[in-house]
Amino acid sequence: MAKPATIKIRLNSTADTGFFYVTKKNPRNMTEKMVQRKYDPIAKKHVEFKEGKIK
Repeated sequence: MAKPATIKIRLNSTADTGFFYVTKKNPRNMTEKMVQRKYDPIAKKHVEFKEGKIK
């Protein structure tokens, strides 16, 4: 069986609140680290979330 094309990644908040989202990405199409602007409910505002590894 073939391996799946997507991997799970963790998007960590840059506001240092410890909040994170878990999402998937295709590393064949997107080779650089993912950065998204999303809502941080602890900081109560939109901040950048950067990709990190799931432990």
